[in-house]
Amino acid sequence: MVQDSASKKFIHYTVMKNEVVNSLNCENSQKIFVDCTLGGGGHSEEILKRISPKGRLISFDVDDDAINHASERLKNYKNLTIIKGSYADIDLHLKNLGIEKITGGVIFDLGASYHQLTSPIRGFSFLKDAPLDMRFNQEQEFSAFDVINKYKEGELVRIFSEYGEERFSKRIAHAIVEKRPVNTTLELAELIKNSVPRLKTKIHPATRVFQAVRIEVNRELLNFENTLIKVINLTDVGAIISLLTFHSLEDRLAKNILKQYSAKESANKYAKEDNQNSNILELINKKPITASEEELRINPPSRSAKLRIAKKMR
Repeated sequence: MVQDSASKKFIHYTVMKNEVVNSLNCENSQKIFVDCTLGGGGHSEEILKRISPKGRLISFDVDDDAINHASERLKNYKNLTIIKGSYADIDLHLKNLGIEKITGGVIFDLGASYHQLTSPIRGFSFLKDAPLDMRFNQEQEFSAFDVINKYKEGELVRIFSEYGEERFSKRIAHAIVEKRPVNTTLELAELIKNSVPRLKTKIHPATRVFQAVRIEVNRELLNFENTLIKVINLTDVGAIISLLTFHSLEDRLAKNILKQYSAKESANKYAKEDNQNSNILELINKKPITASEEELRINPPSRSAKLRIAKKMR
């Protein structure tokens, strides 16, 4: 596993570190915890500092750069297991480790990391010229190039609208299909810029499309939805599920699933059947927790972060 030669120093800011780890109530705990997104290792390190040496942390990531960095950072902790694999397969990985239930808690820190977004060769940024890539897992074959150059126009419209909430999806998709092949990030960004009206906004016109393509390449929303439902079933009674999201699509998905599993049993006498998912979770915070003013001064991108917390009840 080789770190980007163009970005030897792994830079990552851990968003809402204390708020996320505080939610787990893990001081001196001997229970099992899971960090679904290891990243730079900030949340994992804070959990390891707090739990008992007899406690255990399982951390997942698919990005070799993150795993290399975090493995070195956390090398002195003997109660840590780092898994190179998608959290989407959490049930299979835990079974392989002989773990039936997550007894302590689980955290999700969603989206791309600062390191990924700013790496000059990973293709996540519309401000740096790079091949169209955007893969979290560099061993995965499917990339942004495939989305931009192989999807039908209607498919592009769908993902730009659904995952990017881009109002000019049809114009952009048509321009892309007409210009193919599109090979680099700056080429795509310029194409988007030239195909939409000039608006008075600080947001770059390529922002939403790049987000949409990244989500499609890495199956982010689908993986998150499926895994969160798995986690609800894998956690033991009393365990905490902590969800840190960074855009409205993730937060809406988190909110709806938590609401579904925390709903009270229907009192409607006309209901045909009971809701089997009712009362499984208790919402710790009905409104999302956001970053403090101090954190916003240190790391302005934290402004988009929202933390939702739930407790397994049965």
